Amino acid sequence: MPAVPKHRAPIVNAAVTLFRRQGYASTGLNDLVDASGAPKGSLYHYFPDGKASIAIAAVEEAGRRVAETMAKLARENRSTGDLLRAHARLLSGWMRNSGFRDGCPITTVLLELAPRDRGVSEAGRKAYAARLGVLRDKLVADGFSCSRAERLAVLCVSTLQGALIQSRVERTGAAIETAAAELAVLLEAAPLR
Repeated sequence: MPAVPKHRAPIVNAAVTLFRRQGYASTGLNDLVDASGAPKGSLYHYFPDGKASIAIAAVEEAGRRVAETMAKLARENRSTGDLLRAHARLLSGWMRNSGFRDGCPITTVLLELAPRDRGVSEAGRKAYAARLGVLRDKLVADGFSCSRAERLAVLCVSTLQGALIQSRVERTGAAIETAAAELAVLLEAAPLR
C-alpha cells in the first residue's frame, strides 16, 4: 500500500492562500515551505517540475472548492438569482474578513501565467468549466435553454470575477453584492430562449 502523501495537501493549501493573497510571482518557495510547515524537500518530491506545477495543483484545488461551494448553493437556493446573491454574500464576507487582501487564487495565477504555461491554462479552463457547469445546470432548471444557459453562466462568472477585483481595490464588498443583485434581476427578467 503506497504511503499517504503527508505534505502535498499542506503545500497546495498554502499555495492557494498565498497565491490569492500576494500572487504567483510574489510567492517564493520559502514562503510555501514556511506557510505549509512541509520540509523543503517535499516541494521537490511532490512537484518535481517546479513552482508552475504547484500553481497547477493550486488552481485545481481552488477550482474544486469553488465548484463544491457553487453546487451546495445550487441545492440550497430556489433560483440562479438566489444562488448568485448567496454566493456574493459569501465572497463579500471572505473579502472583508481578509481585510480585502485576498483575491481569487485561480484568477491571480492565470493572470500571471496563462496562456504561456499550458498546464496552468488547462487547469484554469477546467476550474472555470466546473463553475460554469453548475451555473448552466441551475439556469436550465430555471427554464433557460442549454445554449442560453451556457452564455448566461459566462456572463455571471465574468461579472463576479470583475467585481472581486473591484472590491479588493475599493476595499468594500459592495461591488460583489451589487453585481450579483443586478445579475439576479437580469436573469429573472430575461426571456427563457
